[in-house]
Amino acid sequence: MGSIENSQEKELYNPRFEKIGYIQVYTGNGKGKTTASLGLTMRALGRGWKVLIVMFTKGGDHYGELFSFRKLSPVIKNLLTIEQAGLDRIVYSDNITDEDREAVKRGWDVAKQAEKSGEYDLIVLDEANIVLELDLIKLEEMTDFLKNKPDYLEIVLTGRHAHPEIIKLAHLVSEIQPMKHYWDLGVIARKGIEY
Repeated sequence: MGSIENSQEKELYNPRFEKIGYIQVYTGNGKGKTTASLGLTMRALGRGWKVLIVMFTKGGDHYGELFSFRKLSPVIKNLLTIEQAGLDRIVYSDNITDEDREAVKRGWDVAKQAEKSGEYDLIVLDEANIVLELDLIKLEEMTDFLKNKPDYLEIVLTGRHAHPEIIKLAHLVSEIQPMKHYWDLGVIARKGIEY
């Protein structure tokens, strides 16, 4: 397959859904990057798309979206695959363990296999920008993944600090910046809103 520059010049077409498959990035320091990708997921599921979400650096069972997805109708639930590729803690550059590396590798392998399978219409790589920044996935691997995606496949990457090369390859980039946040007043993360 040609480079992304060439594929941007030709029409990317999904004959199954009469749609173009683009690369979207939600980045920035503001709240709502994962939330935007989850809203997009619900919209795609409602249209019968097959969706994979890989939740990098997110383990545990306390995310509200996981509770919601478990309660979807059987028809919709069969269209959705979720792979948690993280431990139940926040990962920083100074606390990465071999278990973190293995969890990210497992999720990345799932994403690469899904891209090749032709089974999915949308792949959401939640917190992909973070694992790239932490060098848990090599930038070259991710750019190859994006450049060689099937024409019909929509891919979404979320997370702060999107790499300039990822921004360059994307068709849509939304930088979400905080103007005002109730955390500044000391409000802690709330169930149902932040997680």
